[in-house]
Amino acid sequence: MASKIQPSDRTIYNFTSQSQKWAFMRKHWPIYVISLPGIIYFLLFKYIPLFGSVIAFQNYNIFKGIKGSPWVGLENFQRMFQYTEFLQILKNTILIGIYDLLFAFPVPILLALLINELRIMTYKRIVQTVVYMPHFLSWVIVGGVVVGVLSPSTGIVNHLLGLFGVDPIYFLGENEYIRTILISSGIWKDSGWGTIIYLAAIAGINPDLYEAAQIDGASRLRQVFSITIPTILPTIVILFLLHIGNFLDFGFERVFVFLNPLNNENGEIIDTFVYRAGLVDRQYSYTTAIGLFKSVVGLALIMFSNTFSKKVTGEGLY
Repeated sequence: MASKIQPSDRTIYNFTSQSQKWAFMRKHWPIYVISLPGIIYFLLFKYIPLFGSVIAFQNYNIFKGIKGSPWVGLENFQRMFQYTEFLQILKNTILIGIYDLLFAFPVPILLALLINELRIMTYKRIVQTVVYMPHFLSWVIVGGVVVGVLSPSTGIVNHLLGLFGVDPIYFLGENEYIRTILISSGIWKDSGWGTIIYLAAIAGINPDLYEAAQIDGASRLRQVFSITIPTILPTIVILFLLHIGNFLDFGFERVFVFLNPLNNENGEIIDTFVYRAGLVDRQYSYTTAIGLFKSVVGLALIMFSNTFSKKVTGEGLY
């Protein structure tokens, strides 16, 4: 496969002495300099804050700090699983994550395949620009657009339903619609942006494969299933594993803008609950325990999925 990197394609450097290693680093110093901002970013905003997770095992007091706050062990975790409302929130998060995986993840792949089949370059660029644009809108703007479209009095959806004699529906005021709204709005906003990686993978396919397929009489559809999809499969697998790792991390802002007391039962997820209980109610240790639980589950999911993927497809993150 053109885009698949085989182990033999990787260059491995073996240094016989320390001076040889330093000579190699001096020769390629621009690469190390370029990597420094990324390393510093992850140290400051990803690794150092991990030490603050210790407050999940304390009754944290902002005035006493981490050193002065008393230890309570696993009390916050026990409270988390004993809290009935949290179990409903965990159920919402899992269901929304499953729906997002089933319905939202395949859309960029299908969209990239369709865009790749466009042969008029001007039209292709226009389509790409149009599908990319929603990504640059904030969730506040997207929320306003969705509220306007679904409005029971002025929304176009209810106007169309009215033409068929259907009474206006307050979509954001019903628990049964909130999950569909969250998933569909996410698809509209981010699917176009998600095609970039897949289009880049498709662009790396050797054109000779398509020419050989045409000579053999393969149709465009057959070429997609026999050449395009198998070649970009490693990219799909890697992005799928990354998606699994963020399974419980659906996103605070994309849910918060749609929540209200009428749809809160089926719409609230872990991120919005952490905001409400942690920042609003100032239960810092409790919500840190919830966040730590979510991170551990995400790590376990990505490790399990990576192991399973390597056994089935031979591809994985590591």
